[in-house]
Amino acid sequence: KFDEKYGLEFPLLSDADHGVSEAYGVWGEKIRCGKASVGITRSSFLIDESGKIINSWYSVKPEDTVPKALDALGK
Repeated sequence: KFDEKYGLEFPLLSDADHGVSEAYGVWGEKIRCGKASVGITRSSFLIDESGKIINSWYSVKPEDTVPKALDALGK
């Protein structure tokens, strides 16, 4: 439904067992509003054509994701 709603033209990843999240170091304990929980830390990765991570941002704010990526690309 998400794909249909936004007309995406690429596959989406489901990470039910947290394997990808753990591999990228974004799954673990976090504190929000003074309460500890386990989950994903909002992060962003810039990956080149060969699959190499060329930049990463952890605990990134949603509104900072695109500007940071464009800055890293020199745009």
